[in-house]
Amino acid sequence: MEALKHLCEIKAPSGREIAVRDYIIEKIGDKAEVTVDALGNVIAFVKGENRSDKRIMVDAHMDEVGFIVTHIMADGMLKFTTLGGINTAVMLGRRVEFLNGVKGVISMKPVHMLSSAEKEKMPDEDALYIDIGADSRSEAETYVSVGDCAVFGEPYENMGDLILSKAIDDRAGCWAILDIINSKPKYDFYASFSVNEEVGAGAKAVAYAIDPDFAIVVESTTAADIAGVNDDKKVCSVGDGAVLSFMDRGTLYDKSLFEKSLALAKKNGIKAQVKSYVAGGNNAAGIHQSRSGIRTVAVSVPCRYIHSASSAASLEDIKSVRDLTKALIEAFASGEMN
Repeated sequence: MEALKHLCEIKAPSGREIAVRDYIIEKIGDKAEVTVDALGNVIAFVKGENRSDKRIMVDAHMDEVGFIVTHIMADGMLKFTTLGGINTAVMLGRRVEFLNGVKGVISMKPVHMLSSAEKEKMPDEDALYIDIGADSRSEAETYVSVGDCAVFGEPYENMGDLILSKAIDDRAGCWAILDIINSKPKYDFYASFSVNEEVGAGAKAVAYAIDPDFAIVVESTTAADIAGVNDDKKVCSVGDGAVLSFMDRGTLYDKSLFEKSLALAKKNGIKAQVKSYVAGGNNAAGIHQSRSGIRTVAVSVPCRYIHSASSAASLEDIKSVRDLTKALIEAFASGEMN
């Protein structure tokens, strides 16, 4: 799984996906016809062993959540806003790394200087800064500029079947599609590696260009299978396989495809589960409304602590997502699913 580790370690927040894009294009090599659109989305037409009269689009987004500098203070501290949804609680005291290699830490007032009232509540994002060790604005400006981006700076770690890393959302999806491309697929399909999903842009432009009959969104989704969360709000569980969604905050999924996808997983002995809580969203929101409508299914990796420095996912779940995605491509292309 070295390729997955490398993908997760690449620094590529929304709007700054070039490094991961270059890596993906290199790994595809001559196995597909690759184009890059005006937004930076990678579109790869993958030629399989057989033709199909259906156009199938499989999408994973390349970007990760991150931080963008909005102002440099007189004392050298950096004001920032987030790229994507990051809970303030997971930012506090975390290391970050800018795309040029400059390192910093997200800082706030020390706990022993907080008032009683301040200790009772989470600080607002606006109260946080990035400290890169500069003593003045002029010194900070020799390292970073307004508009520069950073990502979480903690390392990728293996914990048995679990991995801990930034950017599992959605480099796990990118890895799954790359692995399918490199496994001599049975049928033609279009692979989309899209930009800006975390800030809402996503793959809508790709869907318009491809005009597919079916779309498969390969994602990572929140797993709240942790202490203190009621069973009806756990969303999904790490270790229980690929996650199929019937609804999220952006999409009410095609009921027939949802049910047939579950049946397909069972038929092929692929571990799968249902996303049991309506939360989050993904590129399906834009894809399924493209042109005159596109029938869409979402297959996701269950991920604890998503959008944090230490997201946790199971390697076996990631493989299940790959296997189910591959089975769906074949089922759509062959006419088994319609």
